[in-house]
Amino acid sequence: MKQKDIAVIVAVAGLSTIIALILANSLIANPKNRHAEVLVLDSISSEFPKPDSKYFNTNSIDPTKTVEIGNSNNLQPFKQ
Repeated sequence: MKQKDIAVIVAVAGLSTIIALILANSLIANPKNRHAEVLVLDSISSEFPKPDSKYFNTNSIDPTKTVEIGNSNNLQPFKQ
């Protein structure tokens, strides 16, 4: 490379660095861009409201119980 080519590359690199700094300071580093609004939530407590008695009562169906329909002793009901 010639001495002129190196000087042009350094000049272009310096100019692009200056332009990048100016753009970064104008777009990113403004004090008005430095604030953020944050949603504040209530603290978590160990108290829960009582469930609706319409669904949770003594007459409700218990889905965890095994349901057996009839007395079937057949171990292979679908044997062909």
